[in-house]
Amino acid sequence: MQSVMNLKIKYRESFRPFAPAVKADKVADWFQVDTGTRSPYMLLVAGVNDEHRIPMTAEQEALFGIEKLNVPRSTVPAITHVDYSARLQTVHPETNPRFYALLDEFEKATGCPVLINTSFNVRGEPIVCSPEDAYRCFMRTEMDYLVLENILLKKSDQPAWAKDEAWKTEFELD
Repeated sequence: MQSVMNLKIKYRESFRPFAPAVKADKVADWFQVDTGTRSPYMLLVAGVNDEHRIPMTAEQEALFGIEKLNVPRSTVPAITHVDYSARLQTVHPETNPRFYALLDEFEKATGCPVLINTSFNVRGEPIVCSPEDAYRCFMRTEMDYLVLENILLKKSDQPAWAKDEAWKTEFELD
């Protein structure tokens, strides 16, 4: 998922990790923090708990460069950095009830209270600020679906979008 999102949506290097959004009451079950730790703005970095880490084999340790970076480090690989850390966002039911409810439903379906979080933009571009920005980004990238409030848009159901790659050079890359 990390590579797919980086290459088809963010248009950046495939190895860049994403941040985890985790239910606040489950953060200590997944990350090396105390119960009650708050990080609503992704300002805290913590290690992934040992029980969720995937140790590297001797063969994997001998890899170099991108090959080594592509080795999954945990049961939540898209948000795990090479040093087994992650930049946390804790989601609280009292401050973000809809997102918390989504995480809760995801946990019920998968056993995992963690989803990928990233800014809604393409590498180098400003963050999406309006429904129009969101739709434009959705149509220009290889996203399959877009949720705007209570509306679910499926890419294949949208009117044809004029392919123009010039937008990719409008902003300087970071």
